[in-house]
This record gives sequence, C-alpha cells and structure tokens, in this order.
Amino acid sequence: MNYFELLAKIVADIRIAVSLSTILPVGPAKPVDNGEVARASWALPVAGLVVGLAGAAVYAIAHRIGLPVEAAAVLALAATMLVTGALHEDGLADTLDGLGGGRSREQKLEIMRDSRIGTYGACALIVSITLRWTALATIAEPAAVAAALLIAHAAARAALPAFMWLIPPARSDGLSAGAGQPPPQSATIAAGLGILCLAIGFGPGKAVTGLILLSVGALIWAFIATRQIGGQTGDILGALEQVGEIVVLLMAAALVL
Repeated sequence: MNYFELLAKIVADIRIAVSLSTILPVGPAKPVDNGEVARASWALPVAGLVVGLAGAAVYAIAHRIGLPVEAAAVLALAATMLVTGALHEDGLADTLDGLGGGRSREQKLEIMRDSRIGTYGACALIVSITLRWTALATIAEPAAVAAALLIAHAAARAALPAFMWLIPPARSDGLSAGAGQPPPQSATIAAGLGILCLAIGFGPGKAVTGLILLSVGALIWAFIATRQIGGQTGDILGALEQVGEIVVLLMAAALVL
C-alpha cells in the first residue's frame, strides 16, 4: 500500500466514524459492510473532536456577544446534541430505563428497544446535562471550555472500540452487533488517540489521573452491563460515552477551582 492509498483509507475511516457519530452528511458514497465499520472505529475519537469543536464554536460566539456563561454553556451542550442527533443521550436514557425498569434480562433488553422515555431515563438525562452544564459554566473561559469539550468528546469515544472488543454483544441484532467486533489494532489506536488528547489537554501527570478515572468508569460499566444483560448494546455504548464525557468535564472543572 502506497502513501496515497493509505491516506485514502484513513480519510474513508474518518468519514465512516463521523457519519456514525453525527448527523453530518459526510459518509462514503458506497454502503459500508460490517467489517469496515468495526475497522473504522479507531477514528471515533476524531469524530469526537468534530462534535467538541461544534460545542466550542457555539460557546465562543455566545460568550463573544455577551451572554452569561450559564447560557453559553447550555447553548454549547445543545450544539453537541444537535450535531450528534442526541445519539448518546438517547442511549443513556434507554439504558437506564431498561436496567432500572426491567426484571429479567429479556425484559431489560425489550425496554431498551422502546423509544419512549421513562422515569429512570429522564432522571439520567437531567443528571447528565446538569453535571456537564455546571462543569462548563465553572470553567467559563472560552479557550479552556474549548479544550475541555474537545478532550471530553474525543476521550469518551476512545474507550468505545476497546469496550466493544472486550465485551460481547448482548443480542444478535442491533447497532453494536451489526458493527461487529473491532480488531485489536483499531481498539489500540483509538485508546492511544484518547490518551494523547488527555496528555495534550491536561499534561502527562493529570492525564494519568484522567485515564484511571475513565478506566474505572468503563470497568464498572462493563461489570453492570455483563451482569444485567449479558453484554453490550448500542445503548450501553452511548451511556458509556456519556459517563466518559462527564468524567472529563468534571475533572477539567475541578482543575479550574
């Protein structure tokens, strides 16, 4: 494979990852098969940077025109949810409804398929949005907010390929099962990109702390998913992204205080 072929492959993978993570019309012209989706999962942190950049741009504009930091933070979060189609928020709500409202494994999975939101899901969204909004409003300074959003969205998605590689799908159909198991190389590259973003944003020392917190969160979530429904689903992955995003933003806010 020559340089141009390698570059074309990288660009194709990034387009797949961005099209899966956002509503932006950047996907390949030709349909992709399951193997291509799994392979392209290494680029999910890059897609996270795109989402974080959208939130950062809106926050900067809101701050520039004189809006209070609280309002600017709300608009920044709204921008990230608009760009992603609230994909991960939907996963969080469905997951909490299923795990909280179902008694058996089958019932939990059935509730997670239901697009209607219940009490557990609504409460989870309130907690998630409130924590992220508070963190951004605490950080306040536009450049610092931009850095926090970029790091949070990239690092949160960096854990997804490894999670998919280690934890089997809970059902034979659905988004996660359809994507397939990422190869170890893709999981490793994604994790490496996430660590790099943490190191650039927080510095090597603080990056280790962030990595530990994210790893502990992923391990706890893996235990819960495996114990409750026997594996992972697209909703479980969406909820994991939200957990990672919250962890990084709260850490960034704590460093400001």
